[in-house]
Amino acid sequence: MNPNSKPALLSGMRELGRGHTLVSLLLMLAFLFLPFVAGAQEAAEAAAAAPPAPTPDKGDIAWMLVSTLLVIMMAVPGLALFYGGLVRAKNILSVLMQVMVGFSLLVVLWCLYGYSFAFTEGNAFIGGTARLFLNGVFDPATTTFAMAATFSKGVVIPEIVFVAFQGTFAAITACLIIGGFAERMKFSAALIAMVIWFTIGYLPVAHMVWFWMGPDAYTAPDVVDAMNAKAGYIWQMGALDFAGGTVVHINAGIAGLIGAAMCGKRIGYGKEAMPPHNLVLAMVGASLLWVGWFGFNAGSALEAGTFAGLAFLNTFSATAAAVVSWSLAEWAVRKHASMLGAASGAVAGLVAITPACGNVGLMGAIVIGLLAGVVCFWGVTGLKKMIGIDDSLDVFGVHALGGILGALLTGVFNNQSLGGPGLVTDWVTASVGSNPVMTQLLIQAKGVAITSVWTAVAAVIAFKVADLLVGLRVPEDEEREGLDITTHGERAYSA
Repeated sequence: MNPNSKPALLSGMRELGRGHTLVSLLLMLAFLFLPFVAGAQEAAEAAAAAPPAPTPDKGDIAWMLVSTLLVIMMAVPGLALFYGGLVRAKNILSVLMQVMVGFSLLVVLWCLYGYSFAFTEGNAFIGGTARLFLNGVFDPATTTFAMAATFSKGVVIPEIVFVAFQGTFAAITACLIIGGFAERMKFSAALIAMVIWFTIGYLPVAHMVWFWMGPDAYTAPDVVDAMNAKAGYIWQMGALDFAGGTVVHINAGIAGLIGAAMCGKRIGYGKEAMPPHNLVLAMVGASLLWVGWFGFNAGSALEAGTFAGLAFLNTFSATAAAVVSWSLAEWAVRKHASMLGAASGAVAGLVAITPACGNVGLMGAIVIGLLAGVVCFWGVTGLKKMIGIDDSLDVFGVHALGGILGALLTGVFNNQSLGGPGLVTDWVTASVGSNPVMTQLLIQAKGVAITSVWTAVAAVIAFKVADLLVGLRVPEDEEREGLDITTHGERAYSA
């Protein structure tokens, strides 16, 4: 051995020792961090396996915004002009004011508390406080928007859009009742009654009929009962109401009749002629209602899809059928068909098809429209005389009666054997089928009965409170002069 090689050998052994130490250290560190690496890998795999959060489709958002605008047009100017044209010239501004201010007031209340009590989880009759002041709908810190379910699994829309859309329903429904007591109720009393009825009448009915946990909540058979138990009472029963036959029209029609009865008849009613002062305005208003109603009905599909198309065509054809049948009925009874009758027939058809528009087939919609024209014509002529209440603009005869007819016939023509689309029988698999006609008809009848009793009680309370606070009727001399000048200090027309 070369003596000079000994230091080199020792140096090599030392390097080898250092290498073993380094390897050992690396192995030890790897062993220590192995759980974290494995955990990160598992988390990554889980994230990859989890389905991404649903993203709203821009087409759905656009359709729902347009639908919301159409419903606003129904109220202001549609309903305002329709009602305004039907009253006497001295009261048109009073009706326009009640509609415009009432609609605006209820939109504000909808945002403050109405939406939360109608469309959040609470109990079977009323929602909770989770969305008071629209809390949680939009997060300004992260600029994120909450999503709302539709009727399809994995399909959502921004909740702010749903809030706006449903807000138009709430506001116009309360304005519909104005037709019952037009030309004689104090402006302040009308607003007070509308607010109270909206709170204890509209919101609970909307919750009972329309609130449920959404299709994505039905993930497995073992959660179905728990999810159903969280829904509104009438929804749990299986009652069908696509766009508001019970929530809007029966609800408002009966409340309007109660208001008319409690307010009393107009001075000279039954003794003096009280014809509409401007049928052109009434015609324009009815036409705006018809156009806007496509947003009301087809928008209730919550998606720009096939059921929006079904609701659209059914709304189109049923309304046309009701115009024809009302005109023929009036022609047969009175020997002439009037513009007022045609406009009223259009509204009757719109009302009757509302609960059915996405729930019945194409020919079923036409049958509903034809029957609505005849039934509602009888409602504003024969039935109105029988009950003897001065329902100024026939809110009960058209809206309540038409809504009841449409809600009941939904149970008939929803059946697939009669051309209807059927209903979802299993939300876990989204399976579609049909209940026997008599079974579904009975369910619909129960929904109608519950809504009718609930809104009647709520309306009695609302109008009684308004009466105690400010009194319902304007003084007799003010009623004779007209509410436009005596209440609002204006005249619609110059002399």
